[in-house]
Amino acid sequence: MSPVRRTGLYLNEGGLALAAPKETFAPIPCDVGGVTEPDMGTVDALARLQLAARRLGCSIRLRHASRELQELLSLAGLSDVLPRRTELVVEAEGQAEEREEARGVKEEGDPGDPTR
Repeated sequence: MSPVRRTGLYLNEGGLALAAPKETFAPIPCDVGGVTEPDMGTVDALARLQLAARRLGCSIRLRHASRELQELLSLAGLSDVLPRRTELVVEAEGQAEEREEARGVKEEGDPGDPTR
């Protein structure tokens, strides 16, 4: 019986490791939601992980990245190198509801603006 080869990110004594078959071309999701206090060490580890993935012919895509981690990646110039998974955006269709103006509220304009 041959050993089962799993694909994904693993933590071993040397740090994070990536196991992916050579045929993998789809980005491998990397859940970073547990990173509560990201620093440049985090950014370095993720950049190295992406480099290892690219050497194997695939890439990683960050999931659940905090605003702080996204800002650090942007500051380091790596927001394109380590893309995050974009969520589907559902746009509301239809017309905006028209509202009546509140009574007793006068809209003020800039004194320098010509009146209509």
